[in-house]
Amino acid sequence: MQYMDSDGLKKYPVVIHRTSIGCYERTLALLIEKYAGALPAWMAPVQVKVLPITDRTADASVEIQKSLEQYGIRVETDLRNEKIGFKIREAQMQKIPYMLVIGDKEIEQGLVAVRSRKDGDLGTMTLADFRAKLLEEIATKAK
Repeated sequence: MQYMDSDGLKKYPVVIHRTSIGCYERTLALLIEKYAGALPAWMAPVQVKVLPITDRTADASVEIQKSLEQYGIRVETDLRNEKIGFKIREAQMQKIPYMLVIGDKEIEQGLVAVRSRKDGDLGTMTLADFRAKLLEEIATKAK
């Protein structure tokens, strides 16, 4: 590539092009568009949202969060004083792949009530069973 400068001489331009970050931004934008923001669990920034029903279950919810984080699972706990329906709806709007609803009954039985963004209410299961299911889904990058 060459051009003529103001003196009529041929010059060769120097092109400096840097896109390392732009490339990542475009890739991420493509994925967000493809999945309409509902990223698969292995890719989602927050994989699980723990939702305590009352303040009495807040401590147990934080313990569940810590337990899952030990396995590299990205978890948030919603400790706000809001109704559980509001918390669930907000987590759905944020397109969180899994929600764990924690009430007095779940604590007494040693279970977690699991809701999936994709499949809805999955019922109750032990935390170990849920963790194994999620880690398997992440490992196999299941859709």
